[in-house]
Amino acid sequence: MAEGELEAARRCLREFSIEAQELFVGRSVPYLEQPPSPLHFHRDWLCPNKPCIIRNAISHWPALSKWSSAYLRAAVGSKPVSVAVTPHGYADAVFGDRFVMPEERRMPFASLLDLIESRGGAGVSGQRGVFYMQKQCSSLTEELPELTRDVDTEIPWMSKALGKHPDAVNFWLGEEAAVTSLHKDHYENLYCVISGEKHFILLPPSDRPFIPYELYQPATFIQREDGSFDVVDEEAAEKVTRPLLTLSMDDFNSQFLQSEVPWIPVDPLNPDLERYPDYGLARPLHCTVRAGEMLYLPSLWFHHVRQSQGCIAVNYWYDMEFDVKYNYFQLLESLSAVLGKN
Repeated sequence: MAEGELEAARRCLREFSIEAQELFVGRSVPYLEQPPSPLHFHRDWLCPNKPCIIRNAISHWPALSKWSSAYLRAAVGSKPVSVAVTPHGYADAVFGDRFVMPEERRMPFASLLDLIESRGGAGVSGQRGVFYMQKQCSSLTEELPELTRDVDTEIPWMSKALGKHPDAVNFWLGEEAAVTSLHKDHYENLYCVISGEKHFILLPPSDRPFIPYELYQPATFIQREDGSFDVVDEEAAEKVTRPLLTLSMDDFNSQFLQSEVPWIPVDPLNPDLERYPDYGLARPLHCTVRAGEMLYLPSLWFHHVRQSQGCIAVNYWYDMEFDVKYNYFQLLESLSAVLGKN
């Protein structure tokens, strides 16, 4: 392809992103004061693939008033749970020339509460580690069934709109330093904050041409007895049998065919625009989801997540429809990859 043709194709992708923002993305995440009807949600949010924050959707949940530290200790106690441990808070993220997963540690739930409460919002130390209960695969129902009576097992209007039940209901609890790196998922995501707040950076699928991917050797953080951390490369066989915490399904499945992990190297909090200048063309949306609020995070939207100290959240993953929307995104992804190599 000639240079002029390449530049014309890149210009078309830039105009595509601008037009998408003007037509449906907007410049901020809108609020709904009440949960929508299934028809309203399907028509105005699900089909257009638009995020929104919904107030009063979970106001009837006992969890909002009951999930104090004392209540959680009484309900769950010292039951062992899975916790991700990293030196700096970034789990499943690019670290140097590696894609590094956290150390997965089993520890008593009460001990995790002790740790979060004692540390407050203190700064990160490489000798202590950052702890985050973030395991997915329906961690609420599988690891903490004692708490399911305090929330809905599904979101009725969402289940009716999609004609299906959620694939997973996950529980999140961690330190302020814990960060979820930029990625996308093949799920319609309803993210409900019980206490504290979550800070999201969202990028629409139409910004895919400006979001770089690179291939990385997979590795894992391992904490030594003295508190320091090593980065240990993972063998391909281990990687295939061990699900990644925040890896989207297409990226995870691709690992059965290759030994390297495709991941986004850009940190949206401090993007390296000299190395990745196209990211400067992306148009991220910033939003904060507070206690009692629900974020609808559409499938294929890229997102980066931070939180307040000790924030507790529950999210519902509904499998997306692999319809023409998915076909369009795959085309956009292929064009982005081809143009990025020229």
